[in-house]
Amino acid sequence: MSDKKAQLTGPTYLTILRMALSILFLVFILLPYVWARVIALALFVIGAITDLVDGKWARKKKTVTDLGAFLDPLADKMLVNLAFLALVTLYIIPVWVFAIILVRDFAVDGMRMMAAREGITISASFYGKLKTTFQMTALIVLLLNLVVNLEFFAFIGNVALYAALALTVFSGFDYITKGWKKILK
Repeated sequence: MSDKKAQLTGPTYLTILRMALSILFLVFILLPYVWARVIALALFVIGAITDLVDGKWARKKKTVTDLGAFLDPLADKMLVNLAFLALVTLYIIPVWVFAIILVRDFAVDGMRMMAAREGITISASFYGKLKTTFQMTALIVLLLNLVVNLEFFAFIGNVALYAALALTVFSGFDYITKGWKKILK
């Protein structure tokens, strides 16, 4: 196995930390105490920050590895989807919103796997990154509202959530149409 495949780097450790934070987040957010929700919010924010840092760090230091490239999107999906699952469980967001987000993720990941079998890489798009930004913003604001319970945060969180949902659908179609074009060439 080459070093590129086997190496555990600083950015990969951050990615693994995000995975652990995702599980801890889920434990704390579901506890019926304000202090636990404060901890959950902090864990989610730290996880979101590691998402911003690990990829940039790996590219800057030229330590991109196959393991990191595999774990990073998995860690991202763990953090975001466990947060959405928690908010569905707590009746903060409707289950159909989470279902659309999950279906899009499965469809895009499936198309990416098919492309990978053909030796084609489908990179993250601008719309996909924008979707992630809106999802993270919505989740942070809605989680904050679980702590402070203010209408303002509920409103802003829901606006960001439905903007994220629209971007989820749009970016999903964008990935799939561009991906199929590459696969069918």
